[in-house]
Amino acid sequence: MAELIPFAVPSGSDKTLLVWNLSSGPTAEALHRSLSTALSRFGLLHSVRVLPNAAVAGPGFYAVVKFYSARDARRAQKACDGSPLVQSTPVKVHLGSRHKAAGHQTLPLNSSRCQELANYYFGFNGWSKRIIKVSCFACEQHSQGEEDFRDFNVEEEELGLLEQDQPLT
Repeated sequence: MAELIPFAVPSGSDKTLLVWNLSSGPTAEALHRSLSTALSRFGLLHSVRVLPNAAVAGPGFYAVVKFYSARDARRAQKACDGSPLVQSTPVKVHLGSRHKAAGHQTLPLNSSRCQELANYYFGFNGWSKRIIKVSCFACEQHSQGEEDFRDFNVEEEELGLLEQDQPLT
């Protein structure tokens, strides 16, 4: 079955992994890099947050990892739970269990994240943010009930579009 991946910040608990029992030896930055590398083999990651354990839990870290795809998150959870993953001792990996209230607002991705998502799933690395060609179709209804279509094309140079880097004057 196909999965719909919206161009929005992933918000479902089915796309969020909780990783704990991370050792206190490496720094949070080193764990972040290691987890990103290890888990990205299962699918595109939106974010990896490595946080220190609460004082009552003892030294160490836990991580919250968001995937764009629920399927990728499930595969990562099954493959990594109880494995050493990024250290010599096993880690625990579970899908998130926090349920959001119904009707929450979906946050859109910024343009670079949209481009990253499109590149990953469509396998293309040449997206453009410029309008190359605009086609307009005009339809006129004649008194006899016939429709007449006219095609109008406007090329990029005729639009006089400003580049993103140019200041407005």
